[in-house]
Amino acid sequence: MIQSKEEYKEYYREDVRATGLSGKWSFQKIKDRRYKFYKILRKAEYYTNCRKDILGKIYGKVIRFRYHRLCEKYMWTIPINVFGKGLQLVHTGPIIVNGSARVGEYARVHVGVNIGSAYAKGKAGAPQIGDRCYFGPGAKVFGPIVIGDEVAIGANAVVNESFPEGKCTIGGVPAKKISDNTSDRYILTV
Repeated sequence: MIQSKEEYKEYYREDVRATGLSGKWSFQKIKDRRYKFYKILRKAEYYTNCRKDILGKIYGKVIRFRYHRLCEKYMWTIPINVFGKGLQLVHTGPIIVNGSARVGEYARVHVGVNIGSAYAKGKAGAPQIGDRCYFGPGAKVFGPIVIGDEVAIGANAVVNESFPEGKCTIGGVPAKKISDNTSDRYILTV
């Protein structure tokens, strides 16, 4: 969660860098929907978490309104304060994330991903996901589960069990460990 203006700048810079948008200014970069989205997402988090003065609260409401409009436009339901820095959104299209979920740094999310809450085994809750995780197209992750660091979740996988050890590839319906390959080859590093 962003707790200062310096963290706001760092989160935004890492989102842009992780997506491959950093570098010199260009017309393509300016019109890229992700560039706009990262800016408004991190600004909404900053104003919600840090600015408690009256002007900050007023401007924060305006920013959050603009943020929700942008989410509707791109069909993304991504609440603030869920993703760590280095978020990589690959395509415009439906992405649904529960506000109670927590996803670590440098997550790569494809279209059709659903990270939701569920009631399972006598417990209700949303996933807690580690750093450097890859979500393939159409992956569904739900329930009070824990996913470790560097996990690659395959396309159309349904994950409703914990994989706290991390450093593996999971897939299938229901998901199971299919290899010891990590998410390193899917996460863009610049």
